[in-house]
Amino acid sequence: MILHPVAAAPQRFGYLGSTMFDEPEEAPAERPTDPATQAREKFDEFRMHAEFAAVFEGCRKFDAVLKPGLDAELAREVQKSVGRLEKAKVPDSPLISQASMEEAASVLSVAQGRELSTNDYHIHRRPGEVMIVRWLQGEQVETFYTRMQAHFDAALKHYREEERQSQGWKQDPQTLAYLEALDKLDARMADRYLRDVIRKHNVFILSTQSADELDILHLCDVVMGVEPAALLGTASAPSDAPTEQERAWFFKLFSLRGMKDGVEQMCFFTYLQKTDEGGW
Repeated sequence: MILHPVAAAPQRFGYLGSTMFDEPEEAPAERPTDPATQAREKFDEFRMHAEFAAVFEGCRKFDAVLKPGLDAELAREVQKSVGRLEKAKVPDSPLISQASMEEAASVLSVAQGRELSTNDYHIHRRPGEVMIVRWLQGEQVETFYTRMQAHFDAALKHYREEERQSQGWKQDPQTLAYLEALDKLDARMADRYLRDVIRKHNVFILSTQSADELDILHLCDVVMGVEPAALLGTASAPSDAPTEQERAWFFKLFSLRGMKDGVEQMCFFTYLQKTDEGGW
């Protein structure tokens, strides 16, 4: 059985821009010229956007609640566990090694063991640093995959239409090949995130995505639909006229998926830190 990695390389998410992802700041000569490669990179961008949106839209779409006050020791335990699990993956795969499956199952069981609600965002914070943990199980997992697919499909459809309107008049082979490659980018997000593999083989999967500079206002205002102070705390929230530095936060998301007691479960651990405060 071949498992394809889904972990994403660090990106620059929506940093001080109107869109979720800024275009790469590189010279045209440095961009890939192969149409299939260009299309695949665009696919990965939309895939990451879809996961990001599905993870953090709970308050805006599904009555999820921000719950500050997560025990500091528990937050650190989860942080250390996902860090160890990231190092315990099978090489070139998001699959957790058999030796670490017990720890993965333990992370998924924290909400039940500590009587913490699923769907909600459990938050531990101190000035300049925020940890967020969100657990999903059963039907909540089904809804997550449905929403992630919807985000991906909408982004891809819009981009295809935009590219055909702006580039379709060019009849050169390179442009036509790129548009054709975009038309072939139909993907089922559940397949990309190995959902059937998890359910059939009772394994655990961990993927990550990170950004050196996440626009924290985009996350709060646009994606989550919450006041920055409600997520970050008054001491860390950007001012009414925020500078670029205030808006820029380091971001890393860990997405752990697996089966526990016959029920499909997920745990999302997010680490946020002001970029002038250090890093992960």
